[in-house]
Amino acid sequence: MVEFTEVASGLRFPEGPIAMPDGSVVLVEMFGKCITRVAPDGGKSTVAKVEGGPNGIAVGPDGALYLCNNGGCFTEVDFMGLTFPGPFTPSNYIGGRIQRVDMGTGTVTDLYTECDGNKLRGPNDIVFDNSGGMWFTDHGIRHDRSSDLTGIYYAKTDGSMIREVVFPSEAPNGIGLSPDGTKLYWAETHTGRVFQATVTAPGEIAPISSIDPSACLCGLPGLQLLDSLAVDGDGNVCVATLLNGGITVISPSGEILQHIATGDPLTTNICFGGSDFQTAYITLSGTGKLVSMKWPYKGLRLNY
Repeated sequence: MVEFTEVASGLRFPEGPIAMPDGSVVLVEMFGKCITRVAPDGGKSTVAKVEGGPNGIAVGPDGALYLCNNGGCFTEVDFMGLTFPGPFTPSNYIGGRIQRVDMGTGTVTDLYTECDGNKLRGPNDIVFDNSGGMWFTDHGIRHDRSSDLTGIYYAKTDGSMIREVVFPSEAPNGIGLSPDGTKLYWAETHTGRVFQATVTAPGEIAPISSIDPSACLCGLPGLQLLDSLAVDGDGNVCVATLLNGGITVISPSGEILQHIATGDPLTTNICFGGSDFQTAYITLSGTGKLVSMKWPYKGLRLNY
C-alpha cells in the first residue's frame, strides 16, 4: 500500500510540478490562471498571473520558467465533487503559445504563437534537453465536430527557432527524454499510447512511420487516458493516467511494471525531487491537491 503525503490542497487544477532546490514545488493552476509556489509546509504564493490556460512548465538554462499555454481551451467544470477540463469555449480562448516567465518579477513574455504559419493550438507539456532546447507537445482542440491534428515541436529559448518534428499526432500530451537523452517519449491522451523516437541531434529524430510497431512503446488496455509524464533514473516512463487514476510505470522495453493508484481519476502529472530525487510529487487535479510519495525506483534530476 503506497503512502501519500498531502503537500497542499485548494489548488485549481494543478499541473506541471517542478521540484525546486529549496524544497518548494512550482506548479500551474490551470483554472486559477497562475503559477504557484508551494512551500514545504504547504504555504502557497503566486509566482505569476497568466492569461489563457497555463499548462506544462519547465525551468530553462537561464533559470526562467518556460510555459506551455493552451490558450484557455478548456472550461472549468465541477462534476461529482471533482474538477474536470470541460469543453472548448471560443470566447475564453486567446490562442496557444509558448511563453517565458521571469520567476523574480512574474513577467510573462510570448516566445512562439505559430510554426511555419500554423497557429499553435493547445501547447501542453515541455521538457528541456541538455543542449538547452525545448521539446513540447501541442494537444490541440476538440470543438463541436472538429478535432485538431497536431504534433511534437522543438524550439530555442531565445525565440529564434521553432520546428515541427512529428506530425501528425492524436492529442499528444506528456513528453520526456530518456536519462541519456537519446530517446524521446510522448503520450497521446485518447489513444492511451506512449510513443518513442530516437534522438539523433538536438531537435532531430530518426525517421518514424505510422505503421512501424516499434514507434509505440506501450498501449494501455481498456479505457485509460494519458496525461503528462516524467522519466525516472531507471529510464521508466512514468505517465499520469486518467480515469484509472494514478501513475503507470512503463519500462524502457515497454513492459508495464506497475500502476500506482492515487484515488483521483484526474491524476495529471509527476516530478521528482528531494536530495536523492526519489521523492515523487504528483498533481491530483480533480481534487486540487499536490501529494508526495517515496519513489520505488531511481530518481532523476532534470537538465535545468
